[in-house]
Amino acid sequence: MKREVKLGKAPSPLESHVCVLHWANTSPVQRVHLPSVLPGSIVQFGDFELDCGRFELLRSGQFVRVERKPMELLVLLVARGGAIVTRAEIAERLWSSEVFVDTEHGINTAVRKLRYVLRDDPDRPRFIQTVTGMGYRFVEHITVIEPPVLAEPCPAEQPPIAIPNPEPATTESAAQSLPKKFLAVQIGVAALIALITAFILLSMSPHKVASLLHRDINRPIASLAVIPLDNLSGDPNQEYFADGMTDELITMLAKNSTLRITSRTSVMQYKGARRPLREIARKLNVDAILEGSISRTNGMVHMNLQLIGADADAHLWADRYDRSAEDAVTLPNEATRAIAERLHSVSAVPAAPARTIRPDAHDAYLRGQYVWYAGQNRAAIREFDQAIAFQPDYAAAWAGVADSYLVGTANSEIDPVEALPKEEAAAEKALELDPLLPEAHLAMGEFLAISRWEWERGDQEILRAIELNPQFTQAVHFQAMLLATMNRPLEGVAMQKRASAIDPIARPWALPRAFLWARDYDAALNDALTKAKADPNIDGLNLVLYRIYRARGNQKEAGIYLMKFLKLTRDERAIAAFERAFERSGYRGVAKMELEESERDARVRYVSPFNQATLSGELGDRDKALTYLEQAFRIHDVNLYSVTCDPEFDFIQGEPRFQAIVKAMGLETRK
Repeated sequence: MKREVKLGKAPSPLESHVCVLHWANTSPVQRVHLPSVLPGSIVQFGDFELDCGRFELLRSGQFVRVERKPMELLVLLVARGGAIVTRAEIAERLWSSEVFVDTEHGINTAVRKLRYVLRDDPDRPRFIQTVTGMGYRFVEHITVIEPPVLAEPCPAEQPPIAIPNPEPATTESAAQSLPKKFLAVQIGVAALIALITAFILLSMSPHKVASLLHRDINRPIASLAVIPLDNLSGDPNQEYFADGMTDELITMLAKNSTLRITSRTSVMQYKGARRPLREIARKLNVDAILEGSISRTNGMVHMNLQLIGADADAHLWADRYDRSAEDAVTLPNEATRAIAERLHSVSAVPAAPARTIRPDAHDAYLRGQYVWYAGQNRAAIREFDQAIAFQPDYAAAWAGVADSYLVGTANSEIDPVEALPKEEAAAEKALELDPLLPEAHLAMGEFLAISRWEWERGDQEILRAIELNPQFTQAVHFQAMLLATMNRPLEGVAMQKRASAIDPIARPWALPRAFLWARDYDAALNDALTKAKADPNIDGLNLVLYRIYRARGNQKEAGIYLMKFLKLTRDERAIAAFERAFERSGYRGVAKMELEESERDARVRYVSPFNQATLSGELGDRDKALTYLEQAFRIHDVNLYSVTCDPEFDFIQGEPRFQAIVKAMGLETRK
């Protein structure tokens, strides 16, 4: 039931507030003047709905993610019902003096972010009006949808108050003997106390209210997710900087603390998502959320961070960092150490010596990371090379070069003849410059294992990377693949379970594939179908389902998932051609068409011969599959590491040509 707030001739302050205390007895058509909205109210303005008690905002029924400080400001402005709220009062209500020093910048940022969320034009405001020299007021019409229902009824319906009687129960009730005027005064005092209590709660920040109510907001925090920082630079070209600083916060938290830190892949799905923090924490299975914003303007970097406890939605820690752009590289380390100390979770692993990184080198490195995650490996190499040109001893940039060559080769973007020598040189340089850098050990381990086929040495490097950073999901995932390659598939499944536990969102296809490589088809199918039910549009998951069904001999289902994979990865013209092939010959027709397409492409650019061998194996073409595997062996195709894992090659494992390849790689065929 809605109650509209109308501004007009007001009754006395006491009369107004007393009537608000018990909305259940208000007539549906009665208009009530409301000088302030009490805590717990749900109000509506425009196409927005604001729950003042739960600090949640909806637009047209959809959750809108609002950072805590802008949300507190919105509740404060709405609660005043059109009255001016001064900047001094905002600073006092929203920030504690021991946390923020430059409250002027904080207020400006909160107002700007709030206007962005509300899509409000400061020159022609619909919601928030700036009153020059004074503060701000909320100017939109407010409708109270669900006011707080308190226990005390309005005075007109108040039953007689029973006053304890010191005399025996047989004597006349004291309440009946008291004058009516005295009872009315008691009612008014009770209502006034309730009003004052509500107003005090509204005036306090949430963490102070929590302390007052004895709510435990300091329970142990064991896991944390860093939500992508909002880019407040006003320049979309600065997104790489916001994402890069988010990445470094995640990496540094994993190094500096004993907390379980959610990976980049998992948190990036919430970039720009306006969802309640409690809901995000539940989805990511973490105890706390670190959120904030960053801007870089006029040679200065401003970063605001706040740590929110998921259970109570209460502030645990907050800070603001204002640094010159030249000092931006130190911010993630500085902030994460402060968070680790606040949560009593400082890592026992000795920190690596601090390295001085040039600002221009750091900026190029962040750009390289940004395009690498977007799958642009050659562009990433150019940016990492630029970082190295600025600072030749930048170990992380050298590791980035090695990774980019590896992934570019695996994806048929870069010929191994060009890539492998450069990958090796970059990995060696990264390790030489920083022996304590996990990424350097991973780069070297990957090169040794899948490019050189020195499995044991590669395994040692990967284990060292995991030792240096036990939450390094990429290294744990690679270790799982390496174990399967070394004919230890059950250990590979166990290791992939560990990787998936660290990062349940990334690589949803990895655990089903580990089961597939262990030839546990039932477990592979069950896990893959469960994940596909949650999200049917993951290309890698549909591909692994195709291969599981094919290995089980379910050709009809295999064809269905192969087509789903192609529809997610190809353009409309190619999809139409594949559909015609599927109608004529089922999945074999599609595989044949794919192989023919790759053979045409191979005439003009590098195409992984291992992938062509896989397609030939799917078609049951024994000779062609062996020919392509021999070609992959000669050029050290990095995809060849799974030759004994993939069920596609089970039908040729007894062939002398196949066994010769496996033996030359230092591997064993599956028994």
